[in-house]
Amino acid sequence: MSIDSLNWQILKCLQENARMTNAEIGRRVGVSSPAVAERIKKMEDAEIIQSYKTLISPFSAGYQLKAIITLRAFMGMLKPFLEKVKTYDEVINCYRITGNENIVMEVVLKNQQHLEKFIDQLIVYGETKTQIVLSHVVNHNPVKPLK
Repeated sequence: MSIDSLNWQILKCLQENARMTNAEIGRRVGVSSPAVAERIKKMEDAEIIQSYKTLISPFSAGYQLKAIITLRAFMGMLKPFLEKVKTYDEVINCYRITGNENIVMEVVLKNQQHLEKFIDQLIVYGETKTQIVLSHVVNHNPVKPLK
């Protein structure tokens, strides 16, 4: 399925606010609510729209730290780690990457002691490097049309 100009306008609206009604999107992009619903359904079926989520502030939820942790897996430990990482409540995003490290994780933690205990769980799988996040510079930027 190709993403035409109208679909991109609809996607822009949904990325701004996934709870926007089809009627409101239709007003913004100049088509009827049923036309918007049909296009959204087609994009969902084509997996262009993968899901709808609620973003929660970890700090408002009581977490004091957000960190980026990279892992360079020991020989033979990458596959076991890829299964184990899915069970960690602290991990909110995890990417398998190229380069010297194999994994980049975004984690939320209660405090420094929680961070230390979490790293202790990781070091059986490989070498870690940790950076504490101070602030977001770009946060959940929308996907835009290719130029």
